Amino acid sequence: MTDQGTIWLTQEAYDKLQAELEDLKGPKRQEIIERISAARDEGDLKENGGYHAAKDEQGKQEARIRQLEDMLRRAEVGETPANDGVVEPGMVVTIDFGGGDTEKFLLGARENLTEGDDLDVYSPQSAMGAAINGKSKGDEVTYTAPNGKDLTVTIVDAEPYRA
Repeated sequence: MTDQGTIWLTQEAYDKLQAELEDLKGPKRQEIIERISAARDEGDLKENGGYHAAKDEQGKQEARIRQLEDMLRRAEVGETPANDGVVEPGMVVTIDFGGGDTEKFLLGARENLTEGDDLDVYSPQSAMGAAINGKSKGDEVTYTAPNGKDLTVTIVDAEPYRA
């Protein structure tokens, strides 16, 4: 993560997003066009619920296509990091806020998670993500939270995310 706009992805996550994009731009786009055309053929568009629903779905799908294209353009594809206790994108990090109040999360992009995994995700560009990136197990780090308060956390663990 050298650039504010870079998104770190595993090869698997990149391939999954690429496949979703191709599906949305191909078969899914054609399916929506056909539904809009069929609904348009029914007549009066003002009171045609099927037409309006299909147009709404088309708008959402086109927004997702733009989002995927943007993410893939900014993606930095990398291998799963080494299990060396150093915090970097692709690591599951456990931090202690003090007094045993811990939190475990993935440092990286939500798209790296496998379906059904409910881990929280923090961006390496977030205040905490930037502060802990490159630090090691046992390090104590102070950063300024978005609310303006200085927070100190201790890195309890950092291990590679395994899908």
